[in-house]
Amino acid sequence: MKVVKTGHFILTLSLVVLTWAILAGLCSAQENKNNRPARAITMATEYPGVEVPAEEDVSMDIIFHNKGRADENVEVWLSDVPSGWKAKIKTYRFTVTGIHVPAGENKTLTFDAQPSRDLNPGKYTFQIEAKTQDGKFKMARSVTVIVTGASEKVEDDRGVKLTTSYPEIRGPSDATFEFSMEVNSKLDKDAIFDLFAQGPKGWDINFKPAYETKYITSLRLKANQNQTIAVEVKPPPMAEAGQYPINVRVTSGDAQGEVPLAVILTGTYGIEVGTANGLLSLDARQGKPANLSFYVKNTGSAANHGIKFMSFKPENWKVEFNPPELDLVETGDLKQVEMTITPYEDALVGDYSISVNVEGEKASKIMELRTTVKASAAWGWVGIGIIVAVIAGLFGIFRWLGRR
Repeated sequence: MKVVKTGHFILTLSLVVLTWAILAGLCSAQENKNNRPARAITMATEYPGVEVPAEEDVSMDIIFHNKGRADENVEVWLSDVPSGWKAKIKTYRFTVTGIHVPAGENKTLTFDAQPSRDLNPGKYTFQIEAKTQDGKFKMARSVTVIVTGASEKVEDDRGVKLTTSYPEIRGPSDATFEFSMEVNSKLDKDAIFDLFAQGPKGWDINFKPAYETKYITSLRLKANQNQTIAVEVKPPPMAEAGQYPINVRVTSGDAQGEVPLAVILTGTYGIEVGTANGLLSLDARQGKPANLSFYVKNTGSAANHGIKFMSFKPENWKVEFNPPELDLVETGDLKQVEMTITPYEDALVGDYSISVNVEGEKASKIMELRTTVKASAAWGWVGIGIIVAVIAGLFGIFRWLGRR
């Protein structure tokens, strides 16, 4: 009974502490709100000054901070836009002229400016102004853009911008390469963008929606919408090692964007091993060397360096290679190698297996050989002598018995 009362006491105490904490938090929040002025709102630009290359768009946040106790509706506009620029204030979807900022919160809009193609380098200042709906609070901020000389990039983005995090990908010739590319429409209306790619002759280049397998040739985007697509690139299987440029272009009417990509092929590695007649067997005698000639062919698209030979043979056998290794075998080249096999002098007559491992830089091949050990020719003559001696002996015995 005492234990039950103690449990009730602890539970009651916990509830009291929790209630006190909640009330304290509410009181603190109310106190903070009461400490704020009745009305106070500010506007700031993320970067008051920036430096960009020619033909580069400028985009940054405009931040509104309501420090007062009342919600505010704020009108915002561009009061000064330099000649040669198009500028607007927008959200991720719309061009806007006003924003609602709740008490104690921050809200963000985007300042977006696009230069004309023939804009000269220089210093350009934009003026952003805002006021509350009743006109009692007015704000102004300037953004200074310093345009330097023309950038080195070759793409010319007009109305659509293409970006990729990895413009160069490296891999073997038999791989499939996939670039992730973001298409950003700068148009104020919905549009269909056609997709084009130019690459080396014989290469297969296709476009796909991100994380999908179907191929597409065009893309529908809403005004100021972004979408990620994949550029799938398949080189020919025997394409040589090297760097190959690929140019991707997206167009819709006068809107056009380009981005250069590159595939760096390291080549494929392959080795073929065999004999001229296709036979992988030879005859040998105990303790006597037997020769076999085989070839090594580079079937890959990249040169193979430092090709070595290793044999797995019966105990006490000898296997030698001439040359002992190949320093270089170019693509498609074929090299001859002489192999000498010497069976153990006490080896039994029969068939034996020998494995030859041809180890290249990034490829290897195993060749299995059957070696048949035959009896020495001297034993053949000994056998013939024994047979002759036996026949002569029998002839002598029959002749002696006949005389009796």
